[in-house]
Amino acid sequence: MAADLTQQWSLDPDVLHLNHGSFGACPLPVQEAQTRYRRQLERNPTAYVLYQWEEQFERARRSCARFVCALPSNLVFVPNATTGINSVLRSLDLRSGDEILITDHEYNACRNAVDHVAARAGARVCVVALPFPLASVAPVLERILGAVTPRTRLALLDHVTSPTAIILPMDDLVRELSARGVDTLVDGAHGPGMLPLDLEGLGAAYYVGNCHKWLGAPKGAAFLHVREDKQPDLHPLAISHGFNAQRRDKSRFQLEFDWTGTGDPSPYLCVTDAIRFGDTLLPRGWSAVRAHNHELALEGRRTLCDALCLEPPCPEEMLGSMAAIVLGRDESWAEAPPADDPLMHILYERHRIVVPVLRWPHPPLRILRISAHLYNDPEQYVQLAEALRAEL
Repeated sequence: MAADLTQQWSLDPDVLHLNHGSFGACPLPVQEAQTRYRRQLERNPTAYVLYQWEEQFERARRSCARFVCALPSNLVFVPNATTGINSVLRSLDLRSGDEILITDHEYNACRNAVDHVAARAGARVCVVALPFPLASVAPVLERILGAVTPRTRLALLDHVTSPTAIILPMDDLVRELSARGVDTLVDGAHGPGMLPLDLEGLGAAYYVGNCHKWLGAPKGAAFLHVREDKQPDLHPLAISHGFNAQRRDKSRFQLEFDWTGTGDPSPYLCVTDAIRFGDTLLPRGWSAVRAHNHELALEGRRTLCDALCLEPPCPEEMLGSMAAIVLGRDESWAEAPPADDPLMHILYERHRIVVPVLRWPHPPLRILRISAHLYNDPEQYVQLAEALRAEL
């Protein structure tokens, strides 16, 4: 990638950054926009909150809604996807014996939230084991839909799985689950900026997406999209002024989520700037950014598989801007798993490469997941392959 694009980020040039998927990386122009918003706030906090903040907030909401093909009235901002998922789960009226369906590819934080909510209600968590490696999308649909029972209340499903980086067939899943009377909560932490989204067309009851990852907004910006019929029963984790506000220009759903207490609104406001900036990076805008990152992730995976004599663990069409490879299996972890895979720390300390190495599931596989963005280039995956051959 041209040097002028790599210079749009403030990343340490002495480190190989191959982990955009975990925490993102906010471009410099968006960082500068956040500084401007913060200065406006601190110049006159009272006047800003009373007269300026909300107009900028609504502009950001409209920008985000357009980007993900949603109605602004169905979208609120939350600090991160985990907060949005907790808000939905805590608002469910679960009864003893109800079931929540998830897969064993689910992000650990969200799995913990499901376990907590289910335990308090006496509900059951049904964990669907999805194969990995896998040769096609067919087993994903078959196993998830085959796990539905008359007691299934909700399916929490990753749009892009965190440990294995596979794209689940969400359109088919939402449609088929709905036909069986099951609502879907989509954990779209990696969706915005990686995948073309049409949330109104998808029709999921709930969709949560991070803006700080592939969209390029600052940390602390995410959204929760809720179908209109589900909004009356949904509440944020912090009950605040919106609960009894007398305003009529917004729905109760937005009044409750838009102001949960004093905080820094700048990450949300920057969503407008992040979308606008991303659209300028390549001639065809965001569609070109997504296509570039996808092709680079595939090239990086081919480089690693060729160098380590590994088979790709899933079809190319099931990948977005990330890809995982299976380094092997270590049965010793089943007894006393370490907190982290030591290889991840070795790669950073000896080779200055940031890339996640995960153990998943049990008995654990060793999985390495690469990310691809405009500040990466093919040679960086060659360097990672050389480091892996030296350490494995």
